Amino acid sequence: MVLEIVKYGHPALRQPGAPVSEVDEEIRRLAADLLETMHAAEGVGLAAQQVGRALQIFVVDVSAVSDRPSTLEIGGQPVDPKSAMPMVLINAEVTPLNDPVTGPEGCLSFPEIYADITRPEAVEVRALDAQGRPVHFRCGGLLSKAIQHELDHVRGILFIDRMSAETRRALQPELDALMARTKAELARAGLARR
Repeated sequence: MVLEIVKYGHPALRQPGAPVSEVDEEIRRLAADLLETMHAAEGVGLAAQQVGRALQIFVVDVSAVSDRPSTLEIGGQPVDPKSAMPMVLINAEVTPLNDPVTGPEGCLSFPEIYADITRPEAVEVRALDAQGRPVHFRCGGLLSKAIQHELDHVRGILFIDRMSAETRRALQPELDALMARTKAELARAGLARR
């Protein structure tokens, strides 16, 4: 089922996710809904917080992107990243492997807002998949950036928190307008913070 993606200003985006204690049918359904929602929005990643759920689960799929390459290594062997897509990552732990690089990022919770963000080029990932099985791999390029972006989401961190002060200042009018629209929608729906 395609879920509503919450926008900047919604309190769920700042809620750190609780660890998933059991990968049961409800979690598998949420994972499937996250994938369907991400694909419908033409994104490369989506976290539970972006659909209003404060859990440590996110999905990524970089298979449709050809202009920003990804690398993937499983068990020390290079693997075609497309063969492993889409990914469901639960309770992920991510370790940086090298120096940061700067590149463009966007976010489905920040429509039409993009900025250069600095993150490690490659990471090592340990998580559970949608069946509750442990997964362990190394990745680089867009896949690494997408995983780090979504990991931030499950920690309540947004990509605007990673922007340079200069970029944030330049985007502030757009961010303020987006937050105002979100707050107005929440108020109309009776969901505004009291």
